[in-house]
Amino acid sequence: LRVDGIEGVGAWSSGGNLNTARRQLGGAGTQTAALAFGGGPPNTGITESYNGSSWSEVADLSTARDGLGGCGTQTAALAVGGYSTAYVGTTESWNGSSWTGKNPMSTARAYFTVFGTNTAAIGAAGYVPPNSATNASESWDGTNWTNTPSVNTTRYGLASAGSGTQTAGLIFGGDSRPRTAVLSVTEEWNGSSWSEVNNLNTARMYLAGCGIQTAALAMGGLAAPGITAATELWNGTSWTSNPNSMATARSNLCAAGIQTTALAFSGSNPGVSNATEEFNISLETKNLSVS
Repeated sequence: LRVDGIEGVGAWSSGGNLNTARRQLGGAGTQTAALAFGGGPPNTGITESYNGSSWSEVADLSTARDGLGGCGTQTAALAVGGYSTAYVGTTESWNGSSWTGKNPMSTARAYFTVFGTNTAAIGAAGYVPPNSATNASESWDGTNWTNTPSVNTTRYGLASAGSGTQTAGLIFGGDSRPRTAVLSVTEEWNGSSWSEVNNLNTARMYLAGCGIQTAALAMGGLAAPGITAATELWNGTSWTSNPNSMATARSNLCAAGIQTTALAFSGSNPGVSNATEEFNISLETKNLSVS
């Protein structure tokens, strides 16, 4: 018996470069309507908006910083934490034209991850002073941050997926402190607790991620023995290595969008980058034999 099946094939192509090359910045939005903010070096508050082909500078963050977390949309984003002149829990909300300061996180941190919206988000793990990683997780309700159950694996330099929802997220990769070996550990958030699921195929830290809990994308990062361009897709159960990698291998990058239409921008290898790449999955019909 022969039946038709659908298989996704992902490919990267060049997008418009950022105006300011940087690393360790925050991001939000989609492939055709993205927001990039903060980063360094030196630490900056520069914010840029992407229209699907080019970046334009808009209003700066109030607090210049790198290593921050970001989530939301191009017109309603959240910028959280990072390193300014010290580690901060600073929270700012974007309304499409300007940033407004909000109540800070309970635990000041950098190199962590955030998913959700600008009124309902989760911030997880990260690097905390003076020289350690944390497993602390916090929930944002639009006004305040509240401590939630901790992640199972303490780490920093991780990535996440969970666009648009506070109750269904995915975190993956990172490293412990002191640094030992980069991690492939993946955990799911169900709104009340974290549980470990199947690992990434390529262990790495300072990677980027986007998508939702059941359809995520992981890209780039610092692996062993060096910086990688590898891309992986999550189907809700396991990770699959995509045959096509990014054109530019880099770590400390940022991502926006969903699994089938994503955007990767900024990063380092080893110098800072302004490169933007677009990821698209084209669906191909396959003939499958069933016995």
